[in-house]
Amino acid sequence: MKKILTLILCLTSALSASAVVKTGLEVLVESNFEVLQGKRIGLVTNPTGVDRNLNSTVDILFSAPGVKLVALFGPEHGVRGDIRAGGYVAQSTDAKTGLPVHSLYGSTRKPTAAMLKGLDAVVYDIQDNGCRSYTFISTLGLVMQACAEAGVEVIVLDRPNPLGGRKVEGSVVEPGFFSFVGMYEIPYIYGLTVGELARMLNEEGMVRGQQGRDAPRKCRLTVVQMEGWQRDMTFPDTGLPWVPTSPNIPHPETVFCYPASGIIGELGGYLNIGVGYTLPFECFAATWIADADSFAAALNSLGLPGVKFRPAYYQPTSGSSAGKTVGGVQLFFTDYSAARLTEIQFHVLETVARLYPGQRPLDGSDASKYAMFDKVLGSSRIREALRRNYRFDDIKDYWRKDEASFKAASSKYYLY
Repeated sequence: MKKILTLILCLTSALSASAVVKTGLEVLVESNFEVLQGKRIGLVTNPTGVDRNLNSTVDILFSAPGVKLVALFGPEHGVRGDIRAGGYVAQSTDAKTGLPVHSLYGSTRKPTAAMLKGLDAVVYDIQDNGCRSYTFISTLGLVMQACAEAGVEVIVLDRPNPLGGRKVEGSVVEPGFFSFVGMYEIPYIYGLTVGELARMLNEEGMVRGQQGRDAPRKCRLTVVQMEGWQRDMTFPDTGLPWVPTSPNIPHPETVFCYPASGIIGELGGYLNIGVGYTLPFECFAATWIADADSFAAALNSLGLPGVKFRPAYYQPTSGSSAGKTVGGVQLFFTDYSAARLTEIQFHVLETVARLYPGQRPLDGSDASKYAMFDKVLGSSRIREALRRNYRFDDIKDYWRKDEASFKAASSKYYLY
């Protein structure tokens, strides 16, 4: 019996060890900061830039021998994470290091020539969430563009795609809909690490500014690869600590729900998706959904692969439904690999329109009301097709049309 227990413990230990991933930051440290030696460095990061012991990339590089960290660049939420979602990031001085912090989420989103003056390289170290609407990859592209123009090297410290490297979902952004929440011709879920994405953007001529009108620019790019990451890993498989990538992504499992509800969340509070409650992005609820059991039963009857819904009632503490009881469902994944994440919210929209025909949020004629919804989708065609009958089948082929070609095109940039 003792031998069996010892064997089980050994196997468990071996499995745990095999699941440990070293980020680009940790590989950089182990190399004695080889690619940074003797260089004057700027750093784009936020609170997710940490090693497995939760030491900040800022502090690691600031004290690294042979490395001259001279400037910080603040994306959305700021370098230290002290700015609310969508809040203005001001030019400032980092209290801990005394370094200047250049804002990349305020009046300026692309580094200026003055910000880059005197730098040999800009290091990028931010944990992404795998969705194109997350603004950090837009910041990455603008940094790459500015550095290409200034002749400054870009060094990406790679991190896991928390959704894994297998899922690709959604149509690519179309002309006229490029924005800070959809800067590139990539699907909504793109299945690449940030280092792989940077390589693709650089080589495929996608680094061309927020509106997609500028001429493509190619920067001098170095990616410090991870060790141990595999494409079928989601974040819980990596053995790494999770630092919230933004205030409403408190847990790694929340990342699975973000693409499942975040798009419908752009419909002006039409449904509460758990933001403003303890389950951000995990819910679909409203004050006018009085029978949560029937709503959950209707959604479960669809037999959507990999997901189940439970009836739920709760009171949000913020947002348009603050202090009011809302009824609806909480989303659970029973087989993440089988689930079509982005399509869950379209099925919810169809079910709501069928059960509550008076609640059809796309029926208005004012296109400006849907501007952000269309930008996140990367097209107005999806909304226009949905509003006719509120049926997912009407958009299914269009939503999926670019997935196979993107997988083929992006695979040559795989590092893992």
